[in-house]
Amino acid sequence: MKITRLYQAVSLCTLLCLTGTLVAGCQSPQKKPAPSPQRTGQVEEKGGSKEAGMLWDEDPAFIKACQENGTFIRMASYSAVLPDPILHERDNISLGAKYLAGAVVKPAAVFSLNDRISRRSAARGFLPGPMYRDGHIVSTMGGGVCKIASVIYNVAVLANQQIIERYPHSMTVPYVPPGQDATISYGTKDFKFKNVSGAPILVWAQNRGGTLYMAFYGTSRPPQVKWIHQVLDKTPFWTEYQNDPSLPKGSEKEIFSGSQGITVHSWVEVTTKTQKIKKDMGISAYQPAPRVVARNK
Repeated sequence: MKITRLYQAVSLCTLLCLTGTLVAGCQSPQKKPAPSPQRTGQVEEKGGSKEAGMLWDEDPAFIKACQENGTFIRMASYSAVLPDPILHERDNISLGAKYLAGAVVKPAAVFSLNDRISRRSAARGFLPGPMYRDGHIVSTMGGGVCKIASVIYNVAVLANQQIIERYPHSMTVPYVPPGQDATISYGTKDFKFKNVSGAPILVWAQNRGGTLYMAFYGTSRPPQVKWIHQVLDKTPFWTEYQNDPSLPKGSEKEIFSGSQGITVHSWVEVTTKTQKIKKDMGISAYQPAPRVVARNK
């Protein structure tokens, strides 16, 4: 597949954020009905909000996991919309989500995304997908799993867990804001968080219709967590031209609009009943990505 196709697809992604509410459909180990959902959780979308359940609320496997671990409260959730995936990106995300769903993180334990999903190989069902390399998008086995890393990073932060290891992408991604992404590479880069909730955390994930959904479940709701970003620097992008004989003679067509480089300082405000705490999330620096134009001179 040509690199122009990769640029076309990656420019179309969008994002959607979710935060917690009580698990609907879960029952206690004594088979008593779960408490009625307390609709305090919200779906944040373009400045507005609405209430929502999750795809798996009535899934028997999910309900059983809730019962076994006593994790009846949705602590936090997040989703990333991928309307036009590249190569087998959607297949890899769906498979990675299946490997992730059902993970249980014990109190004080450190969760490793690479350990949970393991090696992205053809033998384990993964296929070629996109990755960033040297300012461009290239194909690699299991490419696209970084969307899972970015989404679980946001869920962990919203659940007020301790981030142990996280790496930003080399360029901005279109499905989360700069500073809120995470990339992984088996054997070199991982995403890890420590469970500081004092109780087990159940992780569930599912990819459907181009959207990756994920949530943490525990025994209590975390405090309110709000992302804040400060732009420290910006770098303009440049234009690259590619010959395309299929275009009319003398014409050209923009394949990718390009993205500027940006450096951001990120932190979160954690608001409890008695105080507001600032947690520094570090500085993320992203290279610019070129504008790509096909032409037939």
